[in-house]
Amino acid sequence: MSERFSFTLNATDGAARTGVIHTPRGEIRTPAFMPVGTAGTVKAMMPESVRATGADILLGNTYHLMLRPTAERIHALGGLHRFMNWERPILTDSGGFQVMSLSSLRKLTEEGVRFSSHIDGSKHWLTPERSMEIQRLLGSDIVMAFDECPALPADEKRVAESMRLSMRWAQRSRDAFGDRPGHALFGIMQGGVTPELRAESAEALVKIGFDGYAVGGLAVGEGQAAMFGVLDYAPGQLPADKPRYLMGVGKPDDIVGAVERGIDMMDCVLPSRSGRTGQGWTRRGAVNLKNARHRDDPRPLDADCTCPACRNYARAYLHHVVRADEIIGSMLLTWHNLHYFQTLMQGLRDAIRDHRLAAFVAEFHALRAEGDIEPL
Repeated sequence: MSERFSFTLNATDGAARTGVIHTPRGEIRTPAFMPVGTAGTVKAMMPESVRATGADILLGNTYHLMLRPTAERIHALGGLHRFMNWERPILTDSGGFQVMSLSSLRKLTEEGVRFSSHIDGSKHWLTPERSMEIQRLLGSDIVMAFDECPALPADEKRVAESMRLSMRWAQRSRDAFGDRPGHALFGIMQGGVTPELRAESAEALVKIGFDGYAVGGLAVGEGQAAMFGVLDYAPGQLPADKPRYLMGVGKPDDIVGAVERGIDMMDCVLPSRSGRTGQGWTRRGAVNLKNARHRDDPRPLDADCTCPACRNYARAYLHHVVRADEIIGSMLLTWHNLHYFQTLMQGLRDAIRDHRLAAFVAEFHALRAEGDIEPL
């Protein structure tokens, strides 16, 4: 690939933005929601089905893929796009968050992290340089710098030390990434909920220079109010002409609030994880299909939704297959949830383009406040 990565900002409405990220493998409309394909698959979905929901880009997980089946094996088989049959853009995270949250017996040093696999206990060593190597072997279009992310709440000294370590790792990630035409490297802002630390982090990242910037260290236990408090200022500390990515978010109201505050990209396992546990996300909020109220209900999950679950099946059927633990229940609800999330993103993009975001957001919250349709 020789075409360069670029970002076009098409319209704004307040702090909210809509535009297009251009990559050799296709355009990504922003604000964008990225379904999570942790281990090379969006669980319970075929790749063409994920695309049919409106997804422009998927997220792959460096930690899980390096452990199984290994980045070297994926590279030998033609790269992650061919391996998982997804020819559109893929973003891979650095592996840092999963190392901190999933692995046992980890040891953090200036050089990197030694850890034991959560799968079989095998020993591994992850550094900024190794993270860049793994993501190069995978062939992802957007690569994330290697960072450390402490869980919140944490004392400010710990957050500051972690942020400054992440900035040193960001420079090493940039150096190891090199010049890869057609691929992009994103830096990750840290700093907890402290404006001064966020500003210091942003300044360090901009000095290094990245193709896009993530707001990291949120959605890790601080709560929505604290997260929005950071997002009230953090996106504005980053370059306006580069994509801004909020990692690991989130629920629909998190997404809407983040977009209002200037975020361009998000990812979360919620739509697929909820689909496997009998939960459907709709314009009226979350619906638990396990509840007995649905067992005789011939109506669709959402009468205005055009996904296969809503077009072709009744709530009674969804309730039955969820309670019977049939695989089709996970398939249908995951498709529905991903469709709903992508429909929400399209609505946000249209509203920003037409300068009617405030009305869109008001309607979004009003409909959710009404709750699910009344039982029969």
